[in-house]
Amino acid sequence: MVGRRPLGRQFGWLWTAYAVSAYGSGLGFGALPLIAVLALHASPAEVSALSAVGPAVGALIALPLAPWVEFRRKRPVMIAMDLTRFAVIATIPVAYAFGRLSFVQLLVISAVVAAAKIAFNAASGAYLKALVRSDDLLVANARFESTNWSSIAVGPPLGGAAIGLFGPVITVVADALSYLFSALCITAIRGREEAPPQTTGKSPARAGALLDGWRHIMGHPGLRALYLNQVLVAGLIMATEPLLAVLLLRQLGFSPWQYGLAFAAPCVGGLIGSRLARRVVARYGQHWVFRTAGTLRAIWLIGLAFVRPGVVGLVTVIAVELAIIINMSLYTPVLATYRLEHTPKHLVARTLSAWSIGQQASIAILTALAGLLADVTSPRTALTVAGLLILTTPLLLPRHDQTSQHEPELSRSHS
Repeated sequence: MVGRRPLGRQFGWLWTAYAVSAYGSGLGFGALPLIAVLALHASPAEVSALSAVGPAVGALIALPLAPWVEFRRKRPVMIAMDLTRFAVIATIPVAYAFGRLSFVQLLVISAVVAAAKIAFNAASGAYLKALVRSDDLLVANARFESTNWSSIAVGPPLGGAAIGLFGPVITVVADALSYLFSALCITAIRGREEAPPQTTGKSPARAGALLDGWRHIMGHPGLRALYLNQVLVAGLIMATEPLLAVLLLRQLGFSPWQYGLAFAAPCVGGLIGSRLARRVVARYGQHWVFRTAGTLRAIWLIGLAFVRPGVVGLVTVIAVELAIIINMSLYTPVLATYRLEHTPKHLVARTLSAWSIGQQASIAILTALAGLLADVTSPRTALTVAGLLILTTPLLLPRHDQTSQHEPELSRSHS
């Protein structure tokens, strides 16, 4: 069975660390905007800023971190980023208990957590490439993807119930502790880590080093096409979340539990897609997944513009989200594997950082633009525009000749 393929105890600890923090984040999903509304009585503009500006600033902070991560051992970096997230998130319940919590504090925390997440994921990806065999990368990435979607399916409903029972900061406490336990799991990984690449006497913070990840992405035809497609698809999908919240909760009269169900139930599709990834690639190949699943994850979003009140509307949202998530969870681990396979070891952290920063910036910009459009027109109009724009993204997917480059072409030494 593919799902039971052993990848070793060291990978098991890495996977456990990922699972712990993923479920903690699932419990705390949307916690900062919720605290801003419930505890600080923030305005809609402030909540939007928290969702867009914080992560955008975090992406800027992460930019100089990319070379720093590249030229250091990855396990200490991951532990440091977990402890950073634990420390800054833990300030929320402390400040709340003393009546000193402020919106500025939430904004700073949002930015620091976003930057730490990018740095952690870059280090984790580089470490994963060194930890497992190349033919096991898809299995490993599929397990991460499956864990991610199961945490989203389980975490937010439990988090909502916990907030109702214990107040607005309880899920933040769980989220903070999850990063502490993640750091402990990574500490438990034994074995000597491979030495990081050498800087050849040049400062890792030099301007060229900051851009090396994007140079690699844009210089590789397959990665360039996949990157441009991904930043637009991710940005447009994520931009619909606040719009859909306003449409369902405020205009169509959905109850909070119905809203939670509409997002939690389709996450089962993430388990389906991620479990199928290896078998589909073995049968049809990577390029088929990029073209087919990459197209199918984009064509359903327009359906959200036609949501109506009542049970039919709830079923419509669940069906649309389920179709998107199944194809997304099939596509994502294949993309993650291809990206690692076609990036040399000395560029993995900078490439993954560049990818995450670009995607985060796209989400922030498109979310802000969608919010402005919704203010000028209506949430349904903005959803329609997003749904129509995403229909053009399959045109950016790579041709077969663009994804057929082989790893040896990337093994050239860097200057």
